[in-house]
Amino acid sequence: MPPIRPAQAIIRDLGRADYEPVFAAMRAFTDAREPDTTDELWIVEHPPVFTLGLGADRAHLLAGTSTPAHGIPVVQTDRGGEVTFHGPGQVVIYLLMDLRRNKPGGKLYARQFVEKIEQAIINVLEAYNLAGERIAGAPGIYIAGGPRKGAKIAALGLKVRGNGCTYHGVSLNVAMDLAPFSWINPCGYAGLETVDMRSMGAAAALADVQQALAHELVRQLGAAQDASQDASHSASNNTTEPPGQAAK
Repeated sequence: MPPIRPAQAIIRDLGRADYEPVFAAMRAFTDAREPDTTDELWIVEHPPVFTLGLGADRAHLLAGTSTPAHGIPVVQTDRGGEVTFHGPGQVVIYLLMDLRRNKPGGKLYARQFVEKIEQAIINVLEAYNLAGERIAGAPGIYIAGGPRKGAKIAALGLKVRGNGCTYHGVSLNVAMDLAPFSWINPCGYAGLETVDMRSMGAAAALADVQQALAHELVRQLGAAQDASQDASHSASNNTTEPPGQAAK
């Protein structure tokens, strides 16, 4: 009998919301999932907040005369990676998904999941005439050329539970106050330049980029799902990867 085709992921726009209640809601949603629970993508814009991954070193929260007394809260999370900043003017999309559905007989590899998320970001940036690229060993998307080559424009951090269910997600900088990134070592990298679409010359409405990225994520992840469901069962379809976290 062919595998059951799950419903297309639901996209929810949460508007602007504090980080901690959304974090709690992600965990509660994932706790309550059933095998047939529809995947969801949550679009949100957060007030200023620093978040820490499970293995984060608090030394990456910088202090000293160059760092003002900012009062931005710091929240410990259970995602992978180090410290990052969320704030107004940034697209944040949380991916509440069941990776087991993306490959008959097994889970989608976490690294494949990350690659498809990154490709969605690259495609959206391309639509605004910006070239993004991956850097091996450093998840996220970076400016691909010009004087700001290597500057980070998008970050991702995920939690993958043992049952293949994910939460946390991706952030893309659109039109932000970038100063708080200079008060941390972004994603644990000292001196890493962080940019947004506006500083790269792309004028874009936040709501437009939110919708573009959400739908491109559904397209990328749905394409993987469709391809796997049409494929025949084979030994390679049964490979799995230990659950864990993908770094910011």
